[in-house]
Amino acid sequence: MLFRPNSRLLSFIQAFIPIVLATLMTISTASASTLLVMGDSLSAAYNLRQDQGWVSLLQAHLSETYSDIDVVNASVSGETTQGGLARFQQLLTEHQPCWVILELGANDALRGYPLTLTKQNLENMVKQSQQASAKVLLIGNQIPLNYGKRYTDLFYGLYNKIATEYQTAYMPFMLEDVALNKALMLSDGLHPNEAGQVIILANILPYLIPILD
Repeated sequence: MLFRPNSRLLSFIQAFIPIVLATLMTISTASASTLLVMGDSLSAAYNLRQDQGWVSLLQAHLSETYSDIDVVNASVSGETTQGGLARFQQLLTEHQPCWVILELGANDALRGYPLTLTKQNLENMVKQSQQASAKVLLIGNQIPLNYGKRYTDLFYGLYNKIATEYQTAYMPFMLEDVALNKALMLSDGLHPNEAGQVIILANILPYLIPILD
């Protein structure tokens, strides 16, 4: 004999299902912690498959020891600090990251943007991250000396100043041992190739792991 629920019971079940599903979704979201990567072409796997980029390699690496961390790559080739800042608050709201890797500014320098504007934009992203209770790893950058020694020195130094003022983790240059090695760079001489991405990840991990722990 088949059981046929009456209409009142059926209505109760239908009303209860959305609550159960919402609860399960909340539990699933809460069980995963998000690491948001906010960068430019150096983090967007420029001219490579996404799975060859250092961010995808980072997700694979973390899955072995930090399986509850979900890496979200919001990097865009050509991105400036101004463009990043315009997108940033929405990304924080959407992903609610516990950690933010902030790798922006090189395109500002290449376009000759005022350093005061670059510094202000980076500071705003750091402050927004901290207000959202996310720990920040700020990655610095270097530009060719043909922009003038004074400008290149000031540009390189602004990241350390921000990290010191806002007490964030700081990595001076992620292309160490990569940028000047033609075997690790694409033909444009600006972006790392697949082999270079592996070394970039190895460079980043010693700065990242401490804030994950």
